[in-house]
Amino acid sequence: MSLRQNNFISLFSGCGGSSYGYRKGGFSDLLGIDQNPVSCESYGLNFPNAEVWNRDIKKVSPKEILTKFGLKKGELDLLDSSPPCQGFSIAGKREILDTRNELFLHTKRFITGLLPKVFIIENVDGLLHGKMRGVFNHIIEELEKTPYRIKWKSLNSIYYGVPQSRQRIIIMGVRKDLKKEPIFPERENYIQYIGDVIPNIQFHSRGQFDKRLKSVDSLAYTITKTPSMFFVENGEKRKPTIDELKILQGFPKSFKLKGTYNEKWGMIGNSVPPPLTERIGRVIIKEILSNISL
Repeated sequence: MSLRQNNFISLFSGCGGSSYGYRKGGFSDLLGIDQNPVSCESYGLNFPNAEVWNRDIKKVSPKEILTKFGLKKGELDLLDSSPPCQGFSIAGKREILDTRNELFLHTKRFITGLLPKVFIIENVDGLLHGKMRGVFNHIIEELEKTPYRIKWKSLNSIYYGVPQSRQRIIIMGVRKDLKKEPIFPERENYIQYIGDVIPNIQFHSRGQFDKRLKSVDSLAYTITKTPSMFFVENGEKRKPTIDELKILQGFPKSFKLKGTYNEKWGMIGNSVPPPLTERIGRVIIKEILSNISL
């Protein structure tokens, strides 16, 4: 298998939100790994040139990946990882010992086993608050033991081409031998409100935690895995369509999703907004991967 330029692998890939953004940003998709079969089926529909492994990440080895793609350690350009965030989310119980939190550090095993030039770890902003801050500090300490320059930043997707308020932590690691610093995309000044992209509705509500109605001249609520958000159109309460959820998350309507309505909602709610990773990807290629000599 010939090695594609600016290649990337996505761990906990879901339906492919982050992957779609990286592809638009100039990267070539090699592999997506996720434990959810419907997410993997959706990923395969949108990334026909990539491998899709419906597997438990804990049972996949970096060596297996290197062998499959004919890679040597250090040849992978980008490793992307979005571990399940429910254990960290403010919306959940935020249990320090939640077993899902352990999956975060499984990414370190792939970092040291694959030695990508750059890695990105994405997760919820809830990691910075309260009792979870200690977990976050531990994660950063572990990542700083690797041969990478580490920086992190809390970004809201509303400033990166996404018509939805979605605050996320982005951790970037750049291998030290590249002699480049981690760098994040500049935020944009133009903001879209929900009424700019979803016509004909008068109000919207988060639903799950706060049923108050907000006007359409406001930021769209964060889409969660739970199908709770609702709109008011012509005085009637209704659920968003899947196409409307795609728009709010930054997906094109042409992006294919398998499964039931609730499964599709969950995949969108769990995904990383593609416009955010598109901008991150463009910065990585331009400022880090271009003109490196190894």
